[in-house]
Amino acid sequence: MAGAQIAWTVELGYGTPFLLSLGISEQVTSLVWLAGPISGLIAQPLIGAISDSSTSKYRRRYWVVLSTGALVVSTLALAYCQNIAGFFVDIFGGGAGDWDPERTKQAANAAIGIAVFAFYVLDFALNALQASLRNLLLDITPPDQLNAGNAWHSRMCQAGNIVGYGFGFIPLAKLPFLSFLGGDQFRKFCVVSMTILVITVWITCFCHEEKSSAERKNSQRRGKLGEILENIYSAITTLPRPIRRVCLVQIFAFMGWFPFLFYSTTYVGQVMAYETGEEPDNDLATRTGEFAMLLYSIVAVLAGGILPIFARRDRRLLPVEGDDEDAQIERFRGRLHLWRQEGITKLPKMPWLLRDIWTAAMILFALLTFSTFWISTVKQATVAISLVGICWAVACWVPFAIIMELLKEMHAKISHLPEAATEVSEQDPLLGRSSEVESDPDTEGEASDSETRPAGGTILGIHNLAIVMPQFIIAIVSSVIFRIVDESTSVVVPSPSPDLEPDHNTYLGKNGVAWVLRFGGLCALIGAAACRMVPPTKTERQMRSGLAVLKELKAEEEP
Repeated sequence: MAGAQIAWTVELGYGTPFLLSLGISEQVTSLVWLAGPISGLIAQPLIGAISDSSTSKYRRRYWVVLSTGALVVSTLALAYCQNIAGFFVDIFGGGAGDWDPERTKQAANAAIGIAVFAFYVLDFALNALQASLRNLLLDITPPDQLNAGNAWHSRMCQAGNIVGYGFGFIPLAKLPFLSFLGGDQFRKFCVVSMTILVITVWITCFCHEEKSSAERKNSQRRGKLGEILENIYSAITTLPRPIRRVCLVQIFAFMGWFPFLFYSTTYVGQVMAYETGEEPDNDLATRTGEFAMLLYSIVAVLAGGILPIFARRDRRLLPVEGDDEDAQIERFRGRLHLWRQEGITKLPKMPWLLRDIWTAAMILFALLTFSTFWISTVKQATVAISLVGICWAVACWVPFAIIMELLKEMHAKISHLPEAATEVSEQDPLLGRSSEVESDPDTEGEASDSETRPAGGTILGIHNLAIVMPQFIIAIVSSVIFRIVDESTSVVVPSPSPDLEPDHNTYLGKNGVAWVLRFGGLCALIGAAACRMVPPTKTERQMRSGLAVLKELKAEEEP
């Protein structure tokens, strides 16, 4: 995931400037950026469903390797698009030579076509890679380690962000050992990032081994496109209630995240213009924004390492698998006696619930975006952006941990039905008794369909749809806000040049980004309210139940 995140920072940080440098207009550039949500809508659920339908022990790693190959080819094609375009123009006799304006024009148009095509392939490959890696994490991680696994997933993403944004400050174009690559900073960054990606993917595929899944009765139809699309539609229409609620929260959460991810560096430039009273140098404003995002990534890594400690599963509160209710009570009673002999008088504390951490992070995000009403200096903007890293660490960890725990619970229920109980594996339930933990109203009916096992990769793909869809909404809302705010406001701070036209500036006299960020904060508040409807995971219910039993036993024994 760290390598994939570095590839993402290449696109996010350098994509727009590179496309504009080729001569593409801003309007066309916005259409090119639609590759992200379009590929997310198609690639992730489709790849998840196809790999779910396979029984091979390479079903996830096959798509990891294939996506990596496509990502490397498309990124290198993007980096060398001008050279490739010039080669093909010369092959097909376009113009008389380098000095011919007609040849230059044809080469420029061909470079634009290659870049746009490579951009779309890159987005599809990157979405497929991220989906396959998350599916692999779901398959190989035991249920009681999913929280820790997703926490490491978040840490690796933030580490990739640090490396990616850090490259923005390293003059790669001036490093002598990279001079043989030719080109500018963007080309060298592409090559370096793809090298890192190949190394990380090789380590992942070499160090992990999947298990072959059991054959299904309708295996003769498996793998057909019609069945795959039918499975995706069926999964969407029959999505379990808890997962449906997580997806609802994600829609509002990412209506807040997309404005921040797309416009945070621009916001720093606008604050710089407000503070100085003049249009700042574009490179300086961009580098200042990238520095703020680098600090944001560092804070996210630190938060990703600290926050999971407070949500760590306490095995002392968990029952032992296979015990009935009476055996579990006796086991808890024995633990109390043992603790008393060791001089321990306080009971363990209940770890933080994942949904509580998620709710708090969205509220903090909303407060930070609303703070734009009072931010007036670059330092203040940098601090606010850095603190958002806490919220991003939670966004990359908690929802995926909840989804994967719910999926493991669904798998465990089905694996204990007579038709499917072929073996005991890591997908067996953690609690072997029937109690209030098993009869949570929010989770009833999740496995009512006993003939098919829930498709984890497909559901993760559907979850990604809830993340991608807000990007279309934000594109429309932000354009309306920019038109209303930036086209109707004048420069608040007087310009040193009386002939300067505010509308011709990139930063001076602009305040639309701040309002887009505030709109995102409002959406995050709605997401925080919806998050309260997400039920605790099975492990959390077990710990809460175990702590209640310990309190009752302790009260009975005290005089």
